Amino acid sequence: MDYQRAQQIVTSPKEYEVSYNGVSVWIDKLHEDGKTATVHLRRSLEEKSEVTIDELKEEYLVQ
Repeated sequence: MDYQRAQQIVTSPKEYEVSYNGVSVWIDKLHEDGKTATVHLRRSLEEKSEVTIDELKEEYLVQ
């Protein structure tokens, strides 16, 4: 995923399915460097990680 698409997903009122290494995540914050983001597992708000945006994958739109 690129930074622009990640930004669109974060600011959208719609809910998108995003994965990191095959695991469903929420994008919490995009970092100013334009290359990294803070994400957390959809099942656990406590497990946050900083990842590179290009490792995020948009799976499908959740209806």
